[in-house]
Amino acid sequence: MSTNIWWIWMILAAVFFIGEIFTAAFFILWFGVGAVAAGVLALAGVGLGWQFLVFIVVSFALVAASRKFADRFTKAQPPGIGADRFVGEMCDVLEEIDNAKNAGRVRMNREEWRAESDTGEVLAAGTRVVVIRMTGTHLVVKKIA
Repeated sequence: MSTNIWWIWMILAAVFFIGEIFTAAFFILWFGVGAVAAGVLALAGVGLGWQFLVFIVVSFALVAASRKFADRFTKAQPPGIGADRFVGEMCDVLEEIDNAKNAGRVRMNREEWRAESDTGEVLAAGTRVVVIRMTGTHLVVKKIA
């Protein structure tokens, strides 16, 4: 039976390879390669325990290596894109900012935004603030000292 089990490994590898076609993560492919390696060992007459060990080691080693490779070539989102573009912008408080009442509006350039204070302090209308982050549709602001 141990010499015929290589067919099972090859069918499993084919399932992994076909499954990779339907995913975007580039993750399942490595388990297919591990199954091929285990199938080659089965064809050579190596025991089932070693086949499973090679399948696991090869698969997870390739997953780990591909993650490091992907991280090296995947760039972090540059600052100033998306919601991050608002960080550091100066605003004027239009409506008193009070986190307890969930109230507060600021004007940034020509736009009005709901805002909350980063420290929880109440900021009066007319106060000059700076955006430190964006949470959902709210700007989190800090009073300019």
